[in-house]
Amino acid sequence: MRAIPRRALAAVPAAVLMFTLVACGGSDSGDSAAGASNTQAAQDSGATAEGGAADAEGGDAVETPLTGEAKQKAEAAALAAYPGTVVKSEKDAENPGMYAVEIQKADGGEVEVYLDPKTFKVVKTKDEEADEVGS
Repeated sequence: MRAIPRRALAAVPAAVLMFTLVACGGSDSGDSAAGASNTQAAQDSGATAEGGAADAEGGDAVETPLTGEAKQKAEAAALAAYPGTVVKSEKDAENPGMYAVEIQKADGGEVEVYLDPKTFKVVKTKDEEADEVGS
């Protein structure tokens, strides 16, 4: 029986690595701007690497927290309509294309305020305690 040369054995890990990179599309062709824009588009749409806006196991939808000027404007608009304390503000996964700001009111109740992201006007609200949707 003939022994496998050491050079052939040394080439196996390199071949496996190359195959993996090609199969995953992981070459650095210098087009990082396209990759970055695709990543940003996925984040803006609420999609995740696990397969979309919903959890891979079919659980709760993934909601992206608001940041910067969008966060400030959304929270100010929601607080103007429903005074209280902001609990969280996010891009809403259940109502794509809307911002959601959860507010704890002075009486202790909570309301979720849904806003149009372009105008920051209240579109609808959801009383967290009664779990009723209203306008």
